[in-house]
Amino acid sequence: MGGGQSRTVTAPAPIQSSPKFAEFGGGALKGRRGIDRRVTFWFIYLPPLFWLIAFLVMPVLLMAAFSFRPDMHGDLFQIWTPTLSQYASIAATGSYWRLLGISTLTALGIGCSAVLLAYPLAYFLAFRAGARAGLYLILLLIPFWTSYLLRIMAWKILLGTEGVINSFLIYIGLIQEPLTALLYNRTAVLLTLIYVWIPFAILPILAALQRIDLVLFEAASDLGARPFHQFMRITLPLSAPGILAAFFMVFIPTVGEYVTPLLVGGSRGFLYGNIIQDFFTKAANWPLGSALSMIMLAATLILVALATRLIDWRQLFQ
Repeated sequence: MGGGQSRTVTAPAPIQSSPKFAEFGGGALKGRRGIDRRVTFWFIYLPPLFWLIAFLVMPVLLMAAFSFRPDMHGDLFQIWTPTLSQYASIAATGSYWRLLGISTLTALGIGCSAVLLAYPLAYFLAFRAGARAGLYLILLLIPFWTSYLLRIMAWKILLGTEGVINSFLIYIGLIQEPLTALLYNRTAVLLTLIYVWIPFAILPILAALQRIDLVLFEAASDLGARPFHQFMRITLPLSAPGILAAFFMVFIPTVGEYVTPLLVGGSRGFLYGNIIQDFFTKAANWPLGSALSMIMLAATLILVALATRLIDWRQLFQ
């Protein structure tokens, strides 16, 4: 510094890894990380894959194989000659197809009703419940803590001739004799299944609503959009995937439902699943029951594929 001389400060040279480290240590570290990732992946992936194959894929394949069996004579797993006789019998019996159509329409009505009733509740939990949303969600899930059969039997007691509704109507003097039309018909099946599926339908709709960015509502409000237009242009289109998921979550299992029609529907609330259950239990005709099950599975998959391919749900709300 003294004497007017300037000192040039040079930056230290960057530390470079030696070629030997890159060749031996670095490569080994990367290889070890790759192995650890593969081990972790297969450790997480294999158990659910095995579970799906053992308890979903294999039963469906076994049922498909049984549908080509001519009868139940002989051992259960004996070699048999495949035949289409079961499918020919179903094709020639119009009552099977009629009942499948009734079950499909019933499932369609239950799915639409459950979604319509679940959407306001999900909207309230997502945008209006505030800090109590967790508490309300727990209260909503309380029915899951009880048995499915107990909830169905509760509706049977509620709608019975000596149930709560009839007793109340007789007590206030509106009727003199118990109403028999409340139970053992398709209306009772509809009411019970809608009640059962509403909590299930709320969850995917709530998940879709919670993913909506609230900034969108602020921007729409600044541009002069009223609450109704905000709902139709923002909330409903962005929650359409949740609506679709909720509908199929209700529709698919309801097509083959047989427990609820058996308990609250009686002979007048008979659905397609009850025929399958009768062939497997009462008639001991597993090949015909398997063929009916495969037809129901194919029809359901076709309807779901058509709905997801042909309908653009977001454009419906624009």
